[in-house]
Amino acid sequence: MANSKSADSKSNKNSNSARRLSFIIVLGAFIIATVYLLTPHNAKMEEVAVSDVIARANDENGDIAKITVSGSELQITLKGKDYATQVSRKDSSGTLYEQGLVNKCENKTGDELKTCQSKYPVVEYVEPSNFWDHFWDIAIIVLPAIALMIFFFWMMKQAQSMNSQSMGFGKAKAKLYGPDKKRVKFDDVAGNESAKQDLAEVVDFLKNPKKYEKLGAKIPRGVLLAGEPGTGKTLMARAVAGEANVPFFSISGSEFAEMFVGVGASRVRDLFSKAKKNAPSIIFIDEIDAVAHKRDARGGAGREDEQTLNQILVEMDGFDNDSGVIVMAATNRVDMLDKALLRPGRFDRHVNVTLPERKDRLEILKVHFKNKPVEKDVDLNALAKKTAGSSGADLANIANEAAITAAREGHKSITNNDLTEAFERVAIGPQRKSKVMTDEERKITAYHEAGHAVVGHVLPDSDPVHKITIIPRGSTGGVTWFLPPEDRSYKNIYELKDVLARAMGGRIAEKIIFGDDAITTGASSDLKNVAELSKDMIVSEGMGKNTRNLVFPSEATGYYTISTGKPYSEKTAEEIDAEIKKLTEEAAKRAEAVLKANKAVLDKVAAALLEKETLEESDISPLMKGASLPTAAKLH
Repeated sequence: MANSKSADSKSNKNSNSARRLSFIIVLGAFIIATVYLLTPHNAKMEEVAVSDVIARANDENGDIAKITVSGSELQITLKGKDYATQVSRKDSSGTLYEQGLVNKCENKTGDELKTCQSKYPVVEYVEPSNFWDHFWDIAIIVLPAIALMIFFFWMMKQAQSMNSQSMGFGKAKAKLYGPDKKRVKFDDVAGNESAKQDLAEVVDFLKNPKKYEKLGAKIPRGVLLAGEPGTGKTLMARAVAGEANVPFFSISGSEFAEMFVGVGASRVRDLFSKAKKNAPSIIFIDEIDAVAHKRDARGGAGREDEQTLNQILVEMDGFDNDSGVIVMAATNRVDMLDKALLRPGRFDRHVNVTLPERKDRLEILKVHFKNKPVEKDVDLNALAKKTAGSSGADLANIANEAAITAAREGHKSITNNDLTEAFERVAIGPQRKSKVMTDEERKITAYHEAGHAVVGHVLPDSDPVHKITIIPRGSTGGVTWFLPPEDRSYKNIYELKDVLARAMGGRIAEKIIFGDDAITTGASSDLKNVAELSKDMIVSEGMGKNTRNLVFPSEATGYYTISTGKPYSEKTAEEIDAEIKKLTEEAAKRAEAVLKANKAVLDKVAAALLEKETLEESDISPLMKGASLPTAAKLH
């Protein structure tokens, strides 16, 4: 395919060059012909001797009406003619006057001039003409002609372009990354060791297919990469192609879609045809859920997306065992994919590309900072610890923001402060330096953030407080960070209830210090987080008291979904609402119990924030001395 593509490209370039050369030749010939026709020349004039001209001019009964002398050339206009028909050229025997050619009517006037001009010719001396004397005459004719020719040439080119587009409408728009391109290998992909191990077998299939065929094993026809956005699914697929050193066809699922029915299916056929011709090869379909989502009764055979999906299913099922083509696809919504696509024989392998763990994040950060100048004391390990839940793309963004911050501050290399600013900018947003808070707003914000910190510090299953600030950043007036000491895959009910309570700490602190009706809108994002987490605990995780072990998936179908729009009855919906309300009220009561029991600590933290605006972990620990967990805040 690479050779074919380069040959087609070379042929198109040669064809365009030939067309341009033809146009230039035709245009040049046209200009030369026009200049030749418009420039005065004597190809059709009769050549006569100068002596004969002089004799006829001095003859009273001569036939010459006018002689125009231009340089060494004499143009003769005969009586009864309006233009010159004869030409003569001077020799070196002296001037025309010396040879006897004079204007006999030079000093005549009136009737005498008329009588003289009827007998003798008028002799007129003019400057020799050249091309520039006739430039505008030529330009008036040539320029519109050139413009017309250019217009027709452009129209022809547009017609050819439209024709080529219509001819290639059903062609796949896949990008080809051949062996001649810059190769990506597994060493270039930091983290995700388990996913790399799964894909290493695919590489071995492509490199040594005979080894598996001898044992009766079939090469996997499809590998589905599933994971959160930014985890490196596309990079992982390119690494497989780079390791196997085979052509890599990359296309997005949305590129199959078109407003015309049948185009998507045509592009699928074309893509698989190209891949087979270049086998062994890899087809990579990014965001495959765009064309492969679940079919339902509302669909139809005429729907474009279903035709495209059906063609993908047919092509994958129709592969020969020895075709050497493997289809890789990426999605972050496996639950949306059609079951027919996920069965064995199509996507045989499912590889989960997970969010990186701490050691993986450290390796990823090292990759992104490898070519950036950094200070010797820069602590990437601390940054890896703070970025729990970040994807590879997030870490790349933090590294880039750190470099930008260093440049903005005029640093020659990246410092720890640049890293901190970059992390906080990506996580929450830039500092709002133009935002000026009043003293009252600063006090409210200080107590609000102190409330989060004190509740989070006291509760036994909460993450430690990492940092508190009342400097406006992004859409927030202040921020309190809680960082887990280590990455965790699961959270229990105790931990989640502590998260709910510390999220309510800001609103409850405002209530305790300023009064019930003096609470502000500063807790709006906290309340949204509480609502979402509590709903998720009840609906998705089965953590309700009366609905324990019951989940209510939103994609479920059945009678209730059709009649109420929810996969459960109205009575169940009321129970869910009651459970969510119970969790929220419990979180508020626990936060209030903690803050009332530790009001002195709350005041100290708030005062320190008003003084310093930002408190680091080392500043927070001394302020929290004496804080204790009241009985009312304990979970039973």
